[in-house]
Amino acid sequence: MEKETASGTRLQILNRDVIKYIAMFTMLLNHIAHTLLPFGTPLYEILEDIGFFTAPVMCFFMVEGYAYTRSRQKYGQRLLLFAVISQLPYTLAFHFGNLNMLYTLFCCFLILVVLDQVRNPMFRTALCFLLVLVTAVGDWAFLAAIYTILFYHSRGDRKRTACSFGIAYVLFAMFNLSSQTYLSGSLTLRDMIHALLAGTGIIAAGVAVLVFYNGKRAERGRNFAKWFFYIFYPVHLLLLYLIKMYLDSMGVD
Repeated sequence: MEKETASGTRLQILNRDVIKYIAMFTMLLNHIAHTLLPFGTPLYEILEDIGFFTAPVMCFFMVEGYAYTRSRQKYGQRLLLFAVISQLPYTLAFHFGNLNMLYTLFCCFLILVVLDQVRNPMFRTALCFLLVLVTAVGDWAFLAAIYTILFYHSRGDRKRTACSFGIAYVLFAMFNLSSQTYLSGSLTLRDMIHALLAGTGIIAAGVAVLVFYNGKRAERGRNFAKWFFYIFYPVHLLLLYLIKMYLDSMGVD
C-alpha cells in the first residue's frame, strides 16, 4: 500500500491513526447496541451493522503494524496482556462465554508470525489452519483470522487488497446468513437481504483503506494512539456494563 499511495490523491486524506479512531467509534456503536438496546430494533440493527467496520480495519492494520513495528515481540506481548485484562469487562458487558476480540487479534498476530517465519509450506499451512480454528472461542471467530491471511497475501497490491475486502464481505455475508438460517430454521428473502446489508460496514472499511488511506501515520501523538486502542477496549466495555447496571437498577428497558 505504501508504494501505491506514495504519489497520493486528493481523496487520500486519512492516516492510519484517524481510520483506527473511526474504527474504535464504530466498535463503540456496535457495543452500545449489544449492551443497551433491545435486540432486533431498527436502531439496534443500524448500530450493529456500522460496527462491522471495525474488525476488517483492525486486521488490515495489524498486517501493516506487524511489518513496521520495531519489536514484534513487544507487539505480541501487548496484545496478550490486554486480552487478559479485557476478558472480565468483556464477559460482564456481554455475558458471553467466548473470549474477547484482543484474544482473536493475538491469534491473528501468531498467524502473521507463522506466515513470516515458517518456511515449510505444509507445516506453515497446518499451523495457520490450527490458529484459525482456535479463534472459534473468540469474538469474530474464524473471520478475523481469515481476513488477516487475506491482507497478508495482498499487502502492497491495491487490486489484490480490493479483492481481499470483496472476499471479506462475501464471507461475512455467508456467515451471517448461515447464522440467521440456523436461528430461524429456514432461509427467507428477508434473511438474505439482512445478510447483504449487514456487511456494508465491511464495504465501508474497504473504501476507507483503498480510497482515503494515505499510507501514513499521524505526525503527532503516535505513542498516545498506540496505547489508546489497548486501553479504550477494556475501559469502554466496563463503562457500558456499569451504565447497563445503572439503567437496570432504575427499571429502564
